[in-house]
Amino acid sequence: MTTLEPSDKALVPFVSVDHMMKLIHHIGVEQMMTGISDYIESDFKRWELFDKTPRVASHSEKGVIELMPTSDGDVYGFKYVNGHPSNTKDGLQTVTAFGLLADVATGYPVLLTEMTILTALRTAATSALVARLLAPKGAHVMAMIGNGAQSEFQSLAMKAIAGIDEVRLYDIDKAATAKCAANLAGSGLKVVACETAEEAMLGAQIITTCTADKQYATILTDNMIGSGVHINAIGGDCPGKTELAPAILHRSEIFVEYPEQTRIEGEIQQLDPDHAVTEIWQVLTGQAKGRSDDKQITLFDSVGFAIEDFSALRYVRDQIEETGLFHPLDLLADPDDPRDLFGMLQRAK
Repeated sequence: MTTLEPSDKALVPFVSVDHMMKLIHHIGVEQMMTGISDYIESDFKRWELFDKTPRVASHSEKGVIELMPTSDGDVYGFKYVNGHPSNTKDGLQTVTAFGLLADVATGYPVLLTEMTILTALRTAATSALVARLLAPKGAHVMAMIGNGAQSEFQSLAMKAIAGIDEVRLYDIDKAATAKCAANLAGSGLKVVACETAEEAMLGAQIITTCTADKQYATILTDNMIGSGVHINAIGGDCPGKTELAPAILHRSEIFVEYPEQTRIEGEIQQLDPDHAVTEIWQVLTGQAKGRSDDKQITLFDSVGFAIEDFSALRYVRDQIEETGLFHPLDLLADPDDPRDLFGMLQRAK
């Protein structure tokens, strides 16, 4: 068989897991989440330019597989992502992902990348961006309820972007809490391992819930939440999966990414379909108010939205141009004559 060298048009920059980790260490974990947060803020401020649709989900008894597409008219992006809570029992990740950017004018991909790690970064960056907007003034302590794969990213993003200096950890699995505490050692955060969720919330102005059970759950009960806190609820992300008692929702000012998706997947699936919510992009553009007083409970009902992934992909594309941390992947057939794909195949004999 003849080996034909691929043309430049056939090559797509591919960021492997190894390259992604090298890129993160080159930039710095906190600095990269801050950079992604800046890109998310920029894209949310031009929200109305984007195609928007709830993610396309395929549910099974074991979990969910989803596609998350969007476009700003010039660039198209999508993420493939799964959520399988029982995977950890078999030594597998709960969430894995990859993503792609493409040029709208030609349809040609311009980036293919791992997004398992990148999703953790963009989720934390989004949480911290919103906490910066909504948390009470001077907030510096966060309770981290659920100490799995997302917990360290959330803690460090809140430190870098929202200004916390203490994180109080709780998980029903003490090994998860020990893991998180060990990983955050030397981070500059005061880390407190707690025996109960109530203990974790003592003195916390920001409460983050990130648990993985694929079921209606009550991680926070109504009596656990006092006035003047910001709740960052990121664990509920599909139909039938929630973390908060409905009474908390009725006492809170609720902020969401995209109502059409959040009403299906988020905490507000427990409420009437017309329950009032505020979209985060409106707060960022000044079209809506954020926190109005120190006693208010604000709730970010975060399920993750495609524009956040688009922002993270844009950020990575910009960074690899400078660092060269990618592999040119021979992904696209590029015959000399665009009408002669078969001829290209024949010449490869």
